[in-house]
Amino acid sequence: MIRFENVVKRYGDHVVLDQLNFEVKRGDRVTLIGPSGSGKTTILRLLMTLESIDDGVIWVDGLRLTHEQKGDKLVPASEKYLRKVRRRIGMVFQQFNLFPNMNVIDNITEAPIHVLGLDKAAAVKRARELLEMVGLSDKETAHPTQLSGGQQQRVAIARALAMDPDILLLDEVTSALDPELVADVLDVLRDVARTTDITMLIVTHEMQFARDVSNRVMMFDAGRIVEEGEPSIIFTTPQHERTKGFLKAVLAD
Repeated sequence: MIRFENVVKRYGDHVVLDQLNFEVKRGDRVTLIGPSGSGKTTILRLLMTLESIDDGVIWVDGLRLTHEQKGDKLVPASEKYLRKVRRRIGMVFQQFNLFPNMNVIDNITEAPIHVLGLDKAAAVKRARELLEMVGLSDKETAHPTQLSGGQQQRVAIARALAMDPDILLLDEVTSALDPELVADVLDVLRDVARTTDITMLIVTHEMQFARDVSNRVMMFDAGRIVEEGEPSIIFTTPQHERTKGFLKAVLAD
């Protein structure tokens, strides 16, 4: 579903991703762990085309992300092509990014109506189903400022799922929340992992959550994968010294 081939990303002289190669199969739940600045969030931003690569190729379900075929030529992707590929991908950010001038139901239905072309009644029906799933059926007319941070993040998850994505990207979705609000958000995501076949790529410092939902964990350092494997192995018997040191520090916190 996702494949990175020799991907390089630089900011000036700083190499953030260094000839990165990995793939995520359809239905996989892969968690990226590692210190801040190791390139994890950059991977998600590249997939959302919020950043551009400097070298290499990114594939999404067999399609090049940055280029398209025009006859016998490979040309930079048009905005129309990028929209087609991006429609397959949903992302939930650290910050909730809800539209402050819209109520909850409108936040969730805006993109399905204007991007997917759903009629309003179908979009509202789906939004209400999702609000029930995230435990916020009573908040559909509330505005973001009337919600707690945890409630806003659950609305953001519902909004991402409303686009019926094949891939869901999660970028430190609990890092901006007060500790007592974290559990509700993670419980919603556990339900998503358990009840759907959405491919998930997750950046988190919540190690128990990573254990619960992932079938693979990749440890990053300095733009490279230093170790990967099943959660039961990575979290109990890591082999690389960098992984051991990182987990010791995170679990101590």
